[in-house]
Amino acid sequence: MYARDNEAGATPPQEPPTGAQVETAVEAFRMLGDATRLRLMWLLSSGEYDVSSLTEAIGAPRPSVSQHLAKLRLAGLVTTRRDGRRVLYRARDAHVRRLIGEALFHADHEVSGIPRHDD
Repeated sequence: MYARDNEAGATPPQEPPTGAQVETAVEAFRMLGDATRLRLMWLLSSGEYDVSSLTEAIGAPRPSVSQHLAKLRLAGLVTTRRDGRRVLYRARDAHVRRLIGEALFHADHEVSGIPRHDD
């Protein structure tokens, strides 16, 4: 990493992450390293879905979708709530939704050649 001076818009240094924070982040990235799980998370970042809707939306077999959702839930990326007999899934919080969005925005720059920018 290169240091930037304050005139260039640098922020004050932050405390380094703890071992537990790094391991949790690594596990989250590991879960998102699967194409089916990333597609599921993209959908779940925009709202709640049941397994049937997710299966139809991504075209994967229901048992596979259920297994991926279980892994995402164990990793703390997805939460559930009951609606009668249905279980609805969604991205856990705004941090997870931003993580998915930023990963896919980054990919869009890589694939489309859109110029990079710093915010």
